[in-house]
Amino acid sequence: MSNLTSPYHGIFFDLDGTLVDTAPDLVAAINQLLVARNLSPKPYEFLRPYASAGARGLLEGAFGIGTDHPDFIPLRDEFYSNYEKALFVNSKLFDGMDHLLNQMDEAKLPWGIITNKSERFTNPLTDLMGLRQRAISTVSGDTTPHSKPHPEPLLHAARVANIDPTKSIYVGDDLRDIVAGKAAGMLTVAASYGYCGCKEHPEAWGADFLINKPLDLLQIIFPNKG
Repeated sequence: MSNLTSPYHGIFFDLDGTLVDTAPDLVAAINQLLVARNLSPKPYEFLRPYASAGARGLLEGAFGIGTDHPDFIPLRDEFYSNYEKALFVNSKLFDGMDHLLNQMDEAKLPWGIITNKSERFTNPLTDLMGLRQRAISTVSGDTTPHSKPHPEPLLHAARVANIDPTKSIYVGDDLRDIVAGKAAGMLTVAASYGYCGCKEHPEAWGADFLINKPLDLLQIIFPNKG
C-alpha cells in the first residue's frame, strides 16, 4: 500500500514525445517515403523535432511541403500505411516513465492519455504497450470533433474519468498542449525532454511547471513525498 498522497485528482499525458518516445518509428515511416523515391533518408536527429506535429510536421521536414501542396494527401496516406505496419518496433516509454506510472498506480492516482494521434494508431499502440488498459481515459485526435489546442479533448477525458479538470494536470511537449490545458482549466506541465517542435523554447510557453525528465513530475504531483 502506497503512502503517497497527491493534491490532484488526475494526471493526463500527451502521447508522442511526452509519455512514449515514438519518434524512431515515425521517422522510419517517413524515411521509407524518401527511399521509395530514390531520395536519401534524413538523419533521425533532424526529423525528430518534426514528430511532434505528426504527418504534417514530418512531411514538412522530409519533403519541405505543407498541407496545401498537391502531393500532401497521397504522401500522408502512404506515410500512414507505412507507420500502421510498424508502429511498435522501437517506440518505448521515456526513461523513468514506467516508475512514474507505477508510483501513480500504487497511490491510486488516476492518469489518462490525450493525443492528437488518430484512434487508428493510438489504440493499437497503447494496447500493445499495455497503457490503454491502465489509463482511466484515452482520447485521440478524432475522438471528439476537435483536436488540441482546442480544450474539448481534455474536457472529454476528464468527463470520462469523472475528474474535475481544475484539480488535474496536463503534461505535454508542445505549445498546443499548454494552450489546451490552460483552456481546459488544468494546471500545465511542459516536458522539455520531448520533441518540442515549436520554435519557442518550452520555457516561453507559459506552463505552470517545466520538467526536464519524467521523474521530475513526482515532486509536482506528490509534493509531500519524502
